[in-house]
Amino acid sequence: MKLLAALLLWLPALAFAHKPSDSYLTLRADGERIAIRWDIALRDLDFVLQLDRDGNGELTWGEVRGRSDDIRKYAIEHLSAKSGTTPCVARPTGPLLLDRHSDGTYAVLSLVAECEKLAPPFKLRYTLFFDTDPTHRGLVQWSAPEAASPQALVFAVGSAEQELQLKSPSAWETLRQYVLEGVWHIWIGFDHILFLLSLLLPAVVVRIDQRWEPVATLKAAVIDVVKVVTAFTVAHSITLSLAVLGVVSLPSRLVESVIAASVVFAALNNLWGVIDRRRWAMAFVFGLIHGFGFASVLRDLGLPQDALALALVGFNVGVELGQLAIVLAFVPVAFWLRTTRFYRKGVLAGGSVLIALLALWWFIERAFDLG
Repeated sequence: MKLLAALLLWLPALAFAHKPSDSYLTLRADGERIAIRWDIALRDLDFVLQLDRDGNGELTWGEVRGRSDDIRKYAIEHLSAKSGTTPCVARPTGPLLLDRHSDGTYAVLSLVAECEKLAPPFKLRYTLFFDTDPTHRGLVQWSAPEAASPQALVFAVGSAEQELQLKSPSAWETLRQYVLEGVWHIWIGFDHILFLLSLLLPAVVVRIDQRWEPVATLKAAVIDVVKVVTAFTVAHSITLSLAVLGVVSLPSRLVESVIAASVVFAALNNLWGVIDRRRWAMAFVFGLIHGFGFASVLRDLGLPQDALALALVGFNVGVELGQLAIVLAFVPVAFWLRTTRFYRKGVLAGGSVLIALLALWWFIERAFDLG
């Protein structure tokens, strides 16, 4: 019952959770000056600043432009840099602009931070939206004067202040950073998690005469899980690599819609039994699409051109470690409950229905651009 209750509590938070709240900063050092471009989602700004004055649910350019000073002031209050012990002074340098990202419209701020001297330790503190949305992140690309390629950093509630390197980061630091990002992404990628869970739910049972019966041994369940997870891993690794390297590209809206549809299909398959013994094949086919979804996240993080392979490998390893943690947490509990009516009816059947309904809403939202 605890497993089902947790799922029911989880569902409301998942309803609009397929794209986490992020902002994007590009910082380039030129002597003692740092040029900053900052893309912030209008939906996030509207939530904290109430930009939609007439309350009709639609932001106009006039409403945004009329609050441009408030937007700049709010942003600058939540971003600060310090060179050694001396604070750098940030100020706006251009008009507020708009840009379109895959998940909506963003305000684009042009700023400059002036430092007396750019010297270590050079630290950046980012606290935007942390008081209203603890899952928000700032994705930073930092180009130091002596660095061969930008350094990518991720600012979150637990890492609001970080030191920016004045030289290129080491290979170990690059690998560690992208492994952690891969783990984090799979854990907040609810559509990927629900697709994987939909494939794992039947692993501890077998369909006999249109009825689910418990598997005899843990070994049989583990073999089935290994097939499914391996197929999914191989598939999304292929398309992740091809997309990041620029070999293949698909529209973001199409990718996100098909990912949602894959969750619906996998969940309903547990009820209809269209694909039973070869769920690994379904995992492989849909895993190819999920790889494009992972690639869009990796591109948002930014890729160091001098360590592209290292970043790609690190992110992929992180995704696999995140998946492994989910599998290790789920399979023992599922195997223990497999003989109960609660698992077969409540978790497998009921859980699949809930997952299908949620993913169907995701599909409608993404396919028809309702977000």
